[in-house]
Amino acid sequence: MDTQRQQQRRTLVAAAVLLPLVAACGGEQAGAGRGSGSAEAAPPLTGVRWNVDSVTADGTTHRAPPGVHMSVDDRGRAEGSYGCNRFRGDVAFEGDRIRLRADTTLKACAAPRMDFERTLSRTLTGGALTTRVDDDRLTLTADDGTTVRLSRAGDEPLHGTRWTVALPEADGRAHLTFDEKGTVSGSLGCNDVNADATVRDGHITLGAPAMTRMMCEDSLMDVERTLLRLFDGTVAYRIDPGNLTLTSENGTRVTAFAAE
Repeated sequence: MDTQRQQQRRTLVAAAVLLPLVAACGGEQAGAGRGSGSAEAAPPLTGVRWNVDSVTADGTTHRAPPGVHMSVDDRGRAEGSYGCNRFRGDVAFEGDRIRLRADTTLKACAAPRMDFERTLSRTLTGGALTTRVDDDRLTLTADDGTTVRLSRAGDEPLHGTRWTVALPEADGRAHLTFDEKGTVSGSLGCNDVNADATVRDGHITLGAPAMTRMMCEDSLMDVERTLLRLFDGTVAYRIDPGNLTLTSENGTRVTAFAAE
């Protein structure tokens, strides 16, 4: 009988020792998953539209052309523009570092824009990037020292903001400004334009455009023809941080960004 009681006592002691060990192992396993791409590990760069300001490589800083941007949501889905081509993909979070894998469109643009695009895309998708967020600024640094500097897009109002059309062929020349008097003015890329613009319930009714009559290179005239399809009708508009999207009843869709 005494032998049986001693055996039961040894079993209870062993169980008491095992319980904290199991709890400790469970704690290690729960912690091991953090920082491996979960939403909890996402740095504060997510949920923001970042305008690319410049890329510094081999000691030389290259200013970004208009419209270059990127954004990442808290699930790691990324989208943006290299300057000519758009990209979409996934970001893996590794502490204060990120890795971008992305697919891109395959358009060709003017040489300066394509040169910048090659440098930026090679940097963003070439490996892990260290991130640093300072208020409205984001810095991405590659292992070879190449640095991408970005700034947070603001919440600009429709009226009074100079909206630069985000068509690569326009090269920053096409822009529109709406005022509270009910007019819009700007440039279609080649010719200046102004028209009535009545804003109501998420829509803008644009009047017939009054324009100058210059002729420019084919690419700018193509941009102009696209933008003219917005006028003399009603367009829906949406403002995201730093972006204005205009969609006409005939299916024309144009995106513009707030100029600095």
